[in-house]
Amino acid sequence: MSELLIYHFSKSKCDGGSHLANLLGNKGAGLAEMCRIGINVPPGFTIPTSVCGHYHKHGKLPEGLFQQLQKALQHLGNEISLEFGNPDRPLLVSVRSGSVRSMPGMMDTILNVGINDEIVEGLKRAYSERFAYDSYRRLIQMYATTVMQLDNHLFEEGYDRKCRELSLLPGGPIADVSALSELVTEFKHLVLKHGGAEFPQNVHEQLYNAIGAVFRSWMNSRAVAYRKVYGISSEIGTAVNVQSMVFGNVSQNSATGVVFTRNPSTGAKEIFGEFLINAQGEDVVSGNKDPAPISLMERVMPRVYGELVEVCHKLEQSYKDMQDVEFTVQDGKLWILQTRAGKRSAQAAVHLAVAMVKEGLISREEAINRIDHTTLSGLLHPVLDGGSDNAVVCRGLPASPGAASGCVAFTSSDAESLKKQGKNVILVRQETSPEDIGGMSSSAGILTLRGGMTSHAAVVARGMGKPCICGTSGLFIDKSGEFFYNGEGLKVAQGENITINGSTGEVMLGTVKTVTPQLPESFSELMSWVDEVRTIGVMANADTPEDMKTAKQFGADGVGLCRTEHMFFSDGRIATVQEMIVAGDKQERDNALAKIEIMQKNDFKEMFACMQGKQITIRLLDPPLHEFLPTSREVLEDIAKRIGKPLEHVRNRVSALSEKNPMLGHRGCRLAISYPEIYEMQVRAIFQAVGELREEGIAEVVPEIMVPFVMDEGEITRVGDLVRRVAEQFNNAPYSIGVMIELPRAALLADRLAKHVQFFSFGTNDLTQTTLGMSRDDSSKFVEHYTSAGILRSDPFELLDEQGVGKLIEITMKLARESGAKIKTGMCGEHGGTLEAMQLCAKLGIDYVSCSPYKVPVAKLLAAKCAIACKQLTLSNGAVTQSS
Repeated sequence: MSELLIYHFSKSKCDGGSHLANLLGNKGAGLAEMCRIGINVPPGFTIPTSVCGHYHKHGKLPEGLFQQLQKALQHLGNEISLEFGNPDRPLLVSVRSGSVRSMPGMMDTILNVGINDEIVEGLKRAYSERFAYDSYRRLIQMYATTVMQLDNHLFEEGYDRKCRELSLLPGGPIADVSALSELVTEFKHLVLKHGGAEFPQNVHEQLYNAIGAVFRSWMNSRAVAYRKVYGISSEIGTAVNVQSMVFGNVSQNSATGVVFTRNPSTGAKEIFGEFLINAQGEDVVSGNKDPAPISLMERVMPRVYGELVEVCHKLEQSYKDMQDVEFTVQDGKLWILQTRAGKRSAQAAVHLAVAMVKEGLISREEAINRIDHTTLSGLLHPVLDGGSDNAVVCRGLPASPGAASGCVAFTSSDAESLKKQGKNVILVRQETSPEDIGGMSSSAGILTLRGGMTSHAAVVARGMGKPCICGTSGLFIDKSGEFFYNGEGLKVAQGENITINGSTGEVMLGTVKTVTPQLPESFSELMSWVDEVRTIGVMANADTPEDMKTAKQFGADGVGLCRTEHMFFSDGRIATVQEMIVAGDKQERDNALAKIEIMQKNDFKEMFACMQGKQITIRLLDPPLHEFLPTSREVLEDIAKRIGKPLEHVRNRVSALSEKNPMLGHRGCRLAISYPEIYEMQVRAIFQAVGELREEGIAEVVPEIMVPFVMDEGEITRVGDLVRRVAEQFNNAPYSIGVMIELPRAALLADRLAKHVQFFSFGTNDLTQTTLGMSRDDSSKFVEHYTSAGILRSDPFELLDEQGVGKLIEITMKLARESGAKIKTGMCGEHGGTLEAMQLCAKLGIDYVSCSPYKVPVAKLLAAKCAIACKQLTLSNGAVTQSS
């Protein structure tokens, strides 16, 4: 590699800035930017992300890096009058990762690099014996576990054993100098015994190996799992930052902490965070020690607190976003170690975006782009029903809002296993670490016994939008790891259900009912901006009046899919439907259909009234008739008795309707060809409901009638004639008719179908099944093998298959336009609420998407983002055209 491998950041020399984030990572770019705007930052240098790619391609650091490192260390030492490897003026450095996308705690960090047996003597003279030995034992442990990849428990057990000898709590601070010196000796022995080599006394070897280890950690299991959860490409790599150490553990006038420029749970305009006096930064974020709230600093370190508040304001004004700031105070001097966009709860994200528009920091379009669509769905997290009488058994810190119930799991592997069994899980840990990312992702909520509001568990849970409680200090996990307990007789075993309220910090036994939260005003304001910007309509898939009320609450433009068969399963109705199916002749079937017609008319009337004239697209009966029939003898006997037919007649009817492959069987419009009276009944119920509402002056409705599973022009002409004949019976009531495009043949014949309908709706669930020849119900058995092998990019039932299904949709749109027919188009599968599908709709000019009611706000946000991206692209292309 011949390019620049070292980028300095200091008051005197600053090679980078926020504009180089892709090259320097967010951390490196942030450190350089802070130097540029005059923030007090410990100087250092960044090794760019390009070196990460080289390392993983060639298995080693590039030629020439070692030589550039020596020059960089010399320049760094001159900046602060220290020298790397000099015991009289010892310079120690930290080696930290820093990707373009924030991945808190997922990669490795090594602190205090540059200590050996000689330099520890210099540290004693410069600071104190306790500080010197404590720093040395920390380095040995971090180097051994990161560079040499030894088991961290070896060192934790040694430290805890020493604590017990001194009658201290495990993990607590050790002040005894002799004990710390003994730990240094013991840790070096552990390195030799388990690592097969001495701890290196050459400080340049320490640094070089530490840099390689941090680059290597880009591909560790927890980082890979995190990227999978958040959809981060492994190609972007990480940078490595080498920074001069400042110490928060040299005196009682020193401290370390993490602060957010605003409250990350609520978005309130107040600095929020925690700090520890006489400690190092890892002590705060690891959760091993319970820190003090940042408000206490105003009392114990008033001057430093005032400086910190000013720095927070300056950073927020510069970055125009809430910042997560790591700081250290060394002997009364404030140093800022890092700034990055702070992880926030869904509620805080929306509140912050709206507040910053009102403060003039960002535009409305910037506010929309700033909200992550997965975060927005977190705002709809359930909250506990106020009527619950479950007793609160303990309390902790409300680290991430929302509520969840689930069975207790004490390890990440157990949490992942229980999730695969279809269970909701609450992960209970002493504290979480980056290794727990898989378990946290699989859990509905997280409960930790230790740690504060800025601990690993709190930060990651807020980013995931999951409820979390930290610091439940009255709880203990038994040594067996099979139950937790307190000193008052409480005992909860693995697999038992508990409920956590991350908004209040309360833990309850059992399962507690949850309800949809009351959305804040900021949400309504944000969504009003979204509605002004988006060009794609967003409908809801809603089958009942309750669904439609929810859809309306979330601002749906209408109902893009109402599945009429779902109404048949209500209490008291399924019996009548079964009578219709097993009827012995047309008269018996007509009698049953007359009863069903009344039920459907009342349902349609309630739905039309609820949506107050907005579009409702009603899909006529789709599933095969046998799905409404039972197989148990007891229920069959009940049906036979109810309709006055022999059991054998009912059994024969069930047998005649059963199918080998019902997904491709006698369903959809095929039912209308065999039993036209069923569709006729449904259409008549629709027009009756429309007519009664018009007479009552409640709503003017033009229903949209959708015909499912169409494969041929002949099918839609027959059903179209049926609908027209019924409409004539109601004074030619206005309506529109359309087809679901869910078979490849329908897509390929779209120009012919377009002549007979007013709209197409892509049923992407079935279109995916029929295009890939893959059953949605069975694909889970093998699709993971396909994605891990790289055959499929993702599960095609979660993310739209753009190469196959997307191509068919594109063909459909092209043929429909070429036919000359004016066709409205929509997408009504669950894919409609995803980014990939929304981008395809924007590209092809599809008019609307339809998704589940709870996905409506997310889909609207994605539609607005697509509209903004299209606008920016147009402006960019216009600028290029003008310049040329």
